[in-house]
Amino acid sequence: MHNYTKDDILKLVAEHDVRFIRLQFTDIFGTLKNVAITTSQLDKALNNQCMFDGSSIEGFVRIEESDMILRPDLNTFCLFPWRAAPNRVARLICDVYTTDGQPFNGSPRQILKNVLARYAKLGYSVNVGPELEFFLFHTDGEGGATLKTLDQGGYFDMGPIDLGENARRDMVLTLEDMGFEIEASHHECAPGQHEIDFKYCEALEAADRMMTFKLAVKTIAHRHGLHATFMPKPIYGIAGSGMHLNMSLSKNGQNAFADESDPVGLSPVAYHFIGGIMKHIKGITAVTNPLVNSYKRLVPEYEAPVYIAWSAQNRSPLIRVPAANGHASRIELRSPDPSANPYLSLALALAAGLDGIENTIDPPAPINGNIYEMTAAMRKKHRVEALPGDLDEAITEMKKDSLVKEVFGEHMFEKYIEAKELEWTEYKTRVSHWEIDNYLMKY
Repeated sequence: MHNYTKDDILKLVAEHDVRFIRLQFTDIFGTLKNVAITTSQLDKALNNQCMFDGSSIEGFVRIEESDMILRPDLNTFCLFPWRAAPNRVARLICDVYTTDGQPFNGSPRQILKNVLARYAKLGYSVNVGPELEFFLFHTDGEGGATLKTLDQGGYFDMGPIDLGENARRDMVLTLEDMGFEIEASHHECAPGQHEIDFKYCEALEAADRMMTFKLAVKTIAHRHGLHATFMPKPIYGIAGSGMHLNMSLSKNGQNAFADESDPVGLSPVAYHFIGGIMKHIKGITAVTNPLVNSYKRLVPEYEAPVYIAWSAQNRSPLIRVPAANGHASRIELRSPDPSANPYLSLALALAAGLDGIENTIDPPAPINGNIYEMTAAMRKKHRVEALPGDLDEAITEMKKDSLVKEVFGEHMFEKYIEAKELEWTEYKTRVSHWEIDNYLMKY
């Protein structure tokens, strides 16, 4: 991470002929927003004097509290590689403040910072390595998205089968130009599905990078005449896209999840972290899987988790412990999907893990067999519960979990539930193509 000063930003802007700066922030649903300024207004923005109407952003504040301030995080300064000189474009990710100079606790980025501050008080730093999957689709004559995949490839296929490799290569090079360390990129298991993995980093930076990643992927896809989507399950009958979260804690320079004397290499802190997530996963699923469509992905046999269990030996449970010990020890939460707000998803997952650590919550025994192949009786015997089956069920579970309200605050908690209940109502009252296909002629 950089350690920029105000003078550094002004110097970079002058050196690179930047004429336009986008002051970015994220709403509660994970949609990237921005206020664009020219360089003539940059000094004002760097002095935290850039105001915007917070009442226009979903879930922020009421009209009578509308004035809010954007405070740029100087270390997030980045040039957009797709806007070449002259007149380059840069961005700064901003924190949202109230007019009395206080951090706005309804900002998703601030909510994550609040949780990370609790870890810091205990001496922990948090590292996150995300894995985001996405689809590439052809566009129509007007540039709109279609459901025609770019290829019929599968896991790790190469060209000419993987027809998306040129776009994916340009995405990787663009992300590297933006400061990412890309560890791998490959075709995923479904036709037209791809994954680009970047190196783990501190949790707040990881969330910032996830937002930047989605913007860059969509932008480069568009330049190739394609549409990139992070919709969890765009096509029936094939795998959906996940946003796996690899999380670990460090303390005094050492991985706090590692214990070489343990059979799977995990410390008591790691076990309690797992226990906390398993305790709260139902309550946080409406955030980690926020769409009606999210639950079309969370079905058996498509590699997405359905049941609440953990294992170090297979990929069917909710939580997987990768085969990496020592400094690389971590746990992988596999249920989130890339439509989720990364700040809020991480805030809740980490808050759940912290609850496990502070209250020494032990997880149940691992399930090392394929859970999809277990009978209902076997799952009951092993006390394996299921994730919420749809958004309505997830909302109900969210209402019951006090941890979510504690992390969100009452205003944001109520706004989020209100919006998701409206989404569910609209969905369940719409007539689908499936109903038309099955009922119109028959009845």
